[in-house]
Amino acid sequence: MARLLVLRSAPYHRSTLSAAAILSPSNLRHSASFPHPARRPLRVPARAIQSSSSSSGATKQDEAPQTAGDAQEPLPAAPAFVVEELGWGTQLAVKLRMLVAPPWQRVRKGSVLTMKLRGEVTDQLKTRFSSGLSLPQICENFEKAAYDPRISGIYLHIEPLSCGWGKVEEIRRHIVDFKKSGKFIVGYMPVGGEKEYYLASACAELYAPPSAYVALYGLTIQQTFLRGVLEKVGVQPEVQRIGRYKSAGDQLARRSMSNEVREMLAALLDNIYGNWLDTVSSKHGKKIEETEEFINSGVYQVERLKEEGWITDLLYDDEVMTMLKERVGQNDKKSLRMVDYSKYSRVRKSTLGIEGGGDRIAVIRASGSITRTRGRLSVGSSGIVAEQFIEKIRTVRESEKYKAVILRIDSPGGDALASDLMWREIRLLADSKPVIASMSDVAASGGYYMAMAAPVIVAEKLTLTGSIGVVTGKFILQKLYERIDFNKEILSKGRYAELNAADNRPLRPDEAELFEKSAQNAYASFRDKAAMSRSMSIDEMETVAQGRVWSGQDAASRGLVDSLGGFSQALAIAKQRANIPQDKKVQLVEISRASPSLPEILSGIGGSLLGVDRVLKGVLQDVTSLNGVQARMDGILFERLENASGESQLFVLIKEIVNYFD
Repeated sequence: MARLLVLRSAPYHRSTLSAAAILSPSNLRHSASFPHPARRPLRVPARAIQSSSSSSGATKQDEAPQTAGDAQEPLPAAPAFVVEELGWGTQLAVKLRMLVAPPWQRVRKGSVLTMKLRGEVTDQLKTRFSSGLSLPQICENFEKAAYDPRISGIYLHIEPLSCGWGKVEEIRRHIVDFKKSGKFIVGYMPVGGEKEYYLASACAELYAPPSAYVALYGLTIQQTFLRGVLEKVGVQPEVQRIGRYKSAGDQLARRSMSNEVREMLAALLDNIYGNWLDTVSSKHGKKIEETEEFINSGVYQVERLKEEGWITDLLYDDEVMTMLKERVGQNDKKSLRMVDYSKYSRVRKSTLGIEGGGDRIAVIRASGSITRTRGRLSVGSSGIVAEQFIEKIRTVRESEKYKAVILRIDSPGGDALASDLMWREIRLLADSKPVIASMSDVAASGGYYMAMAAPVIVAEKLTLTGSIGVVTGKFILQKLYERIDFNKEILSKGRYAELNAADNRPLRPDEAELFEKSAQNAYASFRDKAAMSRSMSIDEMETVAQGRVWSGQDAASRGLVDSLGGFSQALAIAKQRANIPQDKKVQLVEISRASPSLPEILSGIGGSLLGVDRVLKGVLQDVTSLNGVQARMDGILFERLENASGESQLFVLIKEIVNYFD
């Protein structure tokens, strides 16, 4: 699953290093061999803090150790959201700004903010040319709408989401906070499952059409195995697994799930399903057993949801909008006065008098797969490019304008060298000013590698994290070459010169031994740095590594995470570390604000007009990122946990090969 997978072969190789695999006892090494800033003091046990504005209700938190320096002062909880009354001077200034606002920022009084939450949700800021939704812009729209006197309420369309539970929890938290403004928030769900209902249930009212497709059957995790398929096409995978929970190699080398992986996936599934049952039961004032019994009865008839009080009523979209017209006092025959997500995202917080001021806190966002340099096929907002990310880190470190830094991570990992270079720069940054790592959906393998450089790590309860381990693999294509009558000859000098180049024969015993040793070395490096970064002994880190993916809540109880919550929780800790009063407004400066490049503009236009094939784009992205050692979490696990539709890009590609030969 989460892993550092190193697949080596001439035309097609990959190496992946995951945090868990790095912990093998046989690889014991001290981090003294790594250059790094001065060690932080050893952590002392303390209770993990959860944001007070959590949308899931009060739940008992596990105990977790806190990082260096936390013994001096307990970590604060994010203050509860309150819509503060603006002074008369600010109110006057707001009215004047609204009058002179440009046309694309103007909103008619009595408007309803409409947002369609469906598909992909990224943790990066979006430009006008970008497709999809942006989590920070969604959350900011909720905050702006709570203060905006022109907005009467919010109408949310919720459909199947292609994001993780971490983002869903953050959005749900903002829905709960918005209700404190006294304005209405109405949800509409024509299609959905557990994830969509979890989000929609936070709305004050929830409607669905009489013909809605709603399936509440429970949650599943799936894992696919390619060994038989690969053998059918003449591909022999040679995989060296380090770590009991390494599942990336299992996908290639095994025909079924190992006991260790089954244990890990079952624990993740228990966390997700338990949180779902707890939150939904609390919403409806029912016992968890009652909610589970209802789900186990097989809920597919939307009428049952209405009868049980899970939705408010069965209405079509036009009927809901007619109801909202009456609610906002719109008596004309025109359509409901609405402003959509895209236009409202352009409204500035300064227009509403809620902009921050005074001290500045830098926000650096890191989303997607990690590469060391930008590839030819990548666009401006695709993934984390280490050389660009390091430039941002150094700019912030050298500037005296910023009192603290929030590092927002949403990444399953990627290139191990790139991850290590960024780890070093983040450590140096943390020596100059407070740095708080805030995890979104996933911060595993290379993503956790980045986060562990920060003195304090904040995660959502269902963030996927950890995955400290490594898998090394290589494809032997001898039978495939024979099948297609392809010949390859290699001339070499040096005993191990053909180790990575020769894919037309199996590894010799001495080559296999060296192959394993190189993986062990990569594993030891990752493990030792994880232990040093978290102020753990090697033995302590060994127990939580082994390539295992943890939920944020379980990671907090094991010392991999310090506090549970979202961005507001990270902000509260950043203020504390920078000696800024919690009630004082600060200016958040987005260092990673996107600027549209020509490829991104064309990609956005092409995605909407031409329907660019997603499988082809996925394969191209995968193929261009397979070189070198990787610190990456298993994408199959992540897709299945997030209930994403579609198959593994590699699996699709293999099926095409099988069809070709058949």
